[in-house]
Amino acid sequence: HRRLHTKETRLSKFNQTEIKAMLGSYTKVLFVRDPFHRLIATFLQGMGITPSFSSFIQEVLDSGMHNSSVAWKPLVSLCRPCLIQYDYVVMFGFLRQELGHLLGRAGLPTGSLLPELTDSQVQWTYRWLSEQMFSELSAQQKKQLSRFYRWDLAAFPFSSSFLSD
Repeated sequence: HRRLHTKETRLSKFNQTEIKAMLGSYTKVLFVRDPFHRLIATFLQGMGITPSFSSFIQEVLDSGMHNSSVAWKPLVSLCRPCLIQYDYVVMFGFLRQELGHLLGRAGLPTGSLLPELTDSQVQWTYRWLSEQMFSELSAQQKKQLSRFYRWDLAAFPFSSSFLSD
């Protein structure tokens, strides 16, 4: 888009005509990840100040939708997939396959540009971590998390998510 880029200007700062022109001139790629995996990663990176995963989840639930951190806010509220027509949606856990396809579509060589991604190992690790962490949560917390992320679960194919049970 011809408009000069300014540091960290939010799309909401532009008028509808400018937004439409900008979105129409870019290839839009959305990277998505199972919301429960995002919570686990956030907790493991030390963003939760509590000692247990269960108490961290309670903090998340107590923060509510409007006061929640970007680290765990539902993707639908961050990326607006119902309003923005993304050209590609790339699922975490299938990065090597999907990035290869995306680079090929862009006319770029796929072999030399892709980092070594071990998606199957990542999926297995997160499956194991999910089982461990999910077992720490109360039935009420599980239900509340499923409700908190209901729109993400409806918008994206997280069929194996613990939250979609």
